[in-house]
Amino acid sequence: MLITLVVANQKGGVGKTTTALNLAASLSAASRKVLLVDLDSQGNSTTGIGKEKRKENNSLIDVLVKNDGLLNLVIEETRYKFDLIPASSDLISAEIELSSLKNPTAILRSKLLQVASKYDYIVIDCPPSLGMLSVSALRAASKVLIPLQCEYYSLEGLAAMNKTIKEINEATGESIEIDGILRTMYDSRIRLSREVSKELEEHFSEKLCDTVIPRNVKLAEAPSFGMPALYYEPEAKGTLAYLALAGEIINKFENNQVAI
Repeated sequence: MLITLVVANQKGGVGKTTTALNLAASLSAASRKVLLVDLDSQGNSTTGIGKEKRKENNSLIDVLVKNDGLLNLVIEETRYKFDLIPASSDLISAEIELSSLKNPTAILRSKLLQVASKYDYIVIDCPPSLGMLSVSALRAASKVLIPLQCEYYSLEGLAAMNKTIKEINEATGESIEIDGILRTMYDSRIRLSREVSKELEEHFSEKLCDTVIPRNVKLAEAPSFGMPALYYEPEAKGTLAYLALAGEIINKFENNQVAI
């Protein structure tokens, strides 16, 4: 059964795209069939595997607003063994394009049903803001993963995400919840990182991933070469951490699946 794994955080700079991209690669390395969906108009997940943002007339917005099929957007079998729906520049206008439609934030989920039988995981990289695209992704999610940098403002961001999800549930009747909290860019030498990590362990132990993603130069370098860290530097600490995260997600989520 398909797991739609949404990687989201209203705060930017927390490793959201790094997580979505490297998790897609790591799940694929674990013999899972994976589709990565880049919902961020910046297109960093797209360029991070050496692809260009879609410039043709047919884009994700056309699929959401018109009756275009989602399969037409899929770039199959990238050299990194997972499929991709790339970002496009017109995602910037998503709010305007979708605002005139009935129940616009439910459309993405229905479109994903068109490809559900092909994949074990759909990993969605959300924009670093709360808009219709992010809400659409959350409503399509069977699992929600929140990456957090271990700093003070990240705790505020987590509180904001909890509040946002509660409001979405109240407005739509959904039952979305945070299924995993991932510590990213962690540096044990920094006192604040250790303190924030401890706070997360004390207050969110049931949601907190055991895997911790370290601050790692190879993770930062890999996108500039258009590849996931697994293919750029397989033995890097960051690479091994994302492989461990994929294993943790498989063990934790595949025994408790919820279809989209």
